[in-house]
Amino acid sequence: MKILVTAGPTREPLDPVRYLSNRSSGKMGYAIAQAALDTGHEVVLISGPVALAAPPRARTVQVTTSDEMYEAVHAWVRDADVCVLCAAVADFRPAKIEPRKIKKGARSSFTLELVPTRDILLSLRDLPRAENDPRPFVVGFAAETNDVLAHAQEKLRAKGCALIVANDVSGAGVGFDSDENELTLIFASGEIRVLARAKKTVLAASLVKIFHEFFNL
Repeated sequence: MKILVTAGPTREPLDPVRYLSNRSSGKMGYAIAQAALDTGHEVVLISGPVALAAPPRARTVQVTTSDEMYEAVHAWVRDADVCVLCAAVADFRPAKIEPRKIKKGARSSFTLELVPTRDILLSLRDLPRAENDPRPFVVGFAAETNDVLAHAQEKLRAKGCALIVANDVSGAGVGFDSDENELTLIFASGEIRVLARAKKTVLAASLVKIFHEFFNL
């Protein structure tokens, strides 16, 4: 199979020095890419800025901003059988990028206007395909801090993907910056599976097995 994976954060510039980002390390996405390679699949890894070595057999596309991530996904998704959007893409970006560093000066406060970024997962819902060319098995991720199952189920309905992988990032030791995770898998069919806390490499291998189930491999 051909598997496209996104990983890591995006950085949305405010000025030449500062940017908006998040705590994503990219470890989960990179683990999925490696697990797919280990089972003989072709992998395109679209990665935001991370401190990880890219899997040597993956075709790695380095991006920084959400717009770059969007364009890269759409450049590669038409060849993919599975599309795993694991990256923590910024939901908002500064409305204006200042050409010079914003100086503190005598300011007592500073107001930053934000605008929504393009929704990559939603954009794949109505992806035009050639005749007899099936839509890829699209997997979204939902990192939540409260009401994890409810928010993930709503995301699944709104985005129209085949599977949402939800994880609670409110606690310590799992999720962002960690080598471990605990995942709840919510399928479009309504089925829910829980993958107990484990190393991200172990969870990644379990996810790839689920892709095999879908394609009867």
